[in-house]
Amino acid sequence: MCNTCGCGQPGEEVTIRKPGGKKQDKEQTDSDLNYSRGNPDFHHGHHHHHHEHHNHAHDNHSFNHGREIIIEQDILQKNNLLAERNRGYFEAKGVTTLNLVSSPGSGKTSLLVKTIHELKNKHKFYVIEGDQQTMNDAERIHSTGTQVVQINTGQGCHLDAIMIHNALKELDIEEKGFLMIENVGNLVCPALFDLGEAKRVVIMSVTEGDDKPVKYPTMFQSADLCIINKIDLLPYVDFNMDKAREYAEKVNHHLEFVELSVQSGKGLEEWYRWLQNL
Repeated sequence: MCNTCGCGQPGEEVTIRKPGGKKQDKEQTDSDLNYSRGNPDFHHGHHHHHHEHHNHAHDNHSFNHGREIIIEQDILQKNNLLAERNRGYFEAKGVTTLNLVSSPGSGKTSLLVKTIHELKNKHKFYVIEGDQQTMNDAERIHSTGTQVVQINTGQGCHLDAIMIHNALKELDIEEKGFLMIENVGNLVCPALFDLGEAKRVVIMSVTEGDDKPVKYPTMFQSADLCIINKIDLLPYVDFNMDKAREYAEKVNHHLEFVELSVQSGKGLEEWYRWLQNL
């Protein structure tokens, strides 16, 4: 998991801020973030130092592998408890929360900006943006007049429940509406972390190849809706729509689909209907 993908390595800290606001260092102020940064001594919510001596020999690789599994189980257990806390908050506020996940460049932010522009007179939107660096996407969302908070994960490759919990402190949620969480562009680690969302939406584009669902099955297994974006480019790319859907249904036969183009507008009404029927 994160011990092998790099986001558990020492590096830049997680920060949370609004466009134009002061940068906030959440790693220093919230010790719970230790569990999400690959701290090897985090175990069941406490810090432990492993100085025990063992009287029998271990195969070093097997021992380390077993220890990694235990740590990862603890990380996910802690995350899931916090996700349930977030979910209770969303329900109390009457906010429908979506976790938007994809590889980089699929069009998540463009879809989000377009959706807010076209539906903001009917529905209230709140946004949490996740990226390793920059405020670029948060600024794009901010230009629509929507409340948005940026989470910069540094070397982290995904958002987790404590990051969302902390980001919520920066949002003034007063009305019922939609909270859109745009996750870090990555089809691996975000699949493992429940944020407390009501629905998970995976977005792929026709420029990525039709075999994405079988290359990254965990993400598609965990999703409720698959949006296939950039269909205006179908005449120019080697992408088989029937194959893409077939691959996705192999890993998740409950998955719903919307085919659209943010650029041309084709298929957006189907996405809006799905959203408003939640």
